[in-house]
Formats: sequence, structure tokens, C-alpha cells
Amino acid sequence: MRQRTDPGIPLAHPHSKPGALQRTGTFPEGLTMKNLQSALLASAIFLAFSSSAIAAPISKAEYKSGKDSVSRQYSADKLACGSKRDNAKDICIEEAKGRENIAKAELEASYEPSVKHNYEVRVAKADAVYHVAKEKCDDMAGNAKDVCRKEAEAAHVTAKADAKVAEKTSDANAMAREKTSEANASAQEKTSNVRKDAALDKRDAAYEVAKEKCDAMSGDPKAACIKAAKSRLEL
Repeated sequence: MRQRTDPGIPLAHPHSKPGALQRTGTFPEGLTMKNLQSALLASAIFLAFSSSAIAAPISKAEYKSGKDSVSRQYSADKLACGSKRDNAKDICIEEAKGRENIAKAELEASYEPSVKHNYEVRVAKADAVYHVAKEKCDDMAGNAKDVCRKEAEAAHVTAKADAKVAEKTSDANAMAREKTSEANASAQEKTSNVRKDAALDKRDAAYEVAKEKCDAMSGDPKAACIKAAKSRLEL
């Protein structure tokens, strides 16, 4: 079992502008690791460049209005799923839940701007993509379904690890700006430790995907497949 480093605390990117709670469209159709990671990367880019600093908070009235808007939109989205059948309906519902959770997280971040709330927006987006992707895997069967689920899990682990790195980097940088050079060195060390932990999480998730793909084989080819995966990932 690997030894994890002791993470510090970092910084988050600002989120979308206050009140941006309208429906943002459907989730991506692809189920490959590449497409999943692309979807998560798009969310990260949006968060990173939507603002250069934590925005000023919205008013209590805007917050209450936003909550009502999120609730109405979710009800409308869920109602629209009623015309679908089987797994398509399940996917539609997961998409609706994902949009609701993202909107709620963004609203909280707009009402009480903070590194923590920005992190929660990132996690909400990662979770939304993951739950939809996992539901889409139910259209498959056998090893293809197993691989699909492992790829979804790996992309989810990657997105959450990146969110944690961003959060802790933000906090560490803010702390370092306010304190001494010694504090700055400590902040850099903490950030480095968090990045190492994130890299380990991503590597472990990638290995689980590779191992699942090897399960489609048997005997020597399977053993060779697993050995190659371990070598590639330096396990």
C-alpha cells in the first residue's frame, strides 16, 4: 500500500458569474476515457477563465430568487424526461440531477464566494459527468460495460484530484502572500505533496482501467497484458 503525503491547503479558480443558472445543455455522448476527460477538462477551463478573482457576492434576494429558479428548472427538466423510456430515461434524469447540483453549487459560490465553494463547484461538475457516463455504460454488456465503468471512474478520480490540487494550491498561495518567505516555502511544499497524491490517484485509476481491459483475455496473453500495464504505469 502506498504512503500518502500530508496535503496542505490551496486555491480555487473563480466560478461563473452570479445568477448564471440557466440550463447549460446536454452531457457529452461519448463513453471513452478521452471523451470523459475532455468533458471534465472543459468544465475546468470554464472555471479557470470565467473570472480572474473571486467575484463579489450576490444579494440575499438574488440568492433566494436563484434557488427558486434552480428548483423550477429541475422540475421542468425531470418532466421532460417523462417522454423517454428505459435507459434513455435514466440518463435524462441523471443529466437533470447533474444540472441541478451544479446550479446549486454555483449559487452557493455566488452568495458566499470562497475557495471551498469554488472547489465544490468543480466537484459538482465532475460528479455530474461521472453519473451520466456511468448510466450510459448500462447500454453495454460484458467486458465492454466493465471497461466503460472503469473509464468513467478513472475520469472521475482525475477530475476530483485536479479539483483538490486547485483548492489546496489556492489556499497555500493566499497564505504565502500574507506571510513570510518561510511560509511561502511551506506552501510550496504542501502544494507539491498534494500534486504527488493526485498523480498517485490518477495512476491507480488508470491501472484499474487497463486491468479491466486485460480481463477480456485469458492465460498468457492476459498475464502479459497486466505486466505491460504495470510497466507502463511504473507500478
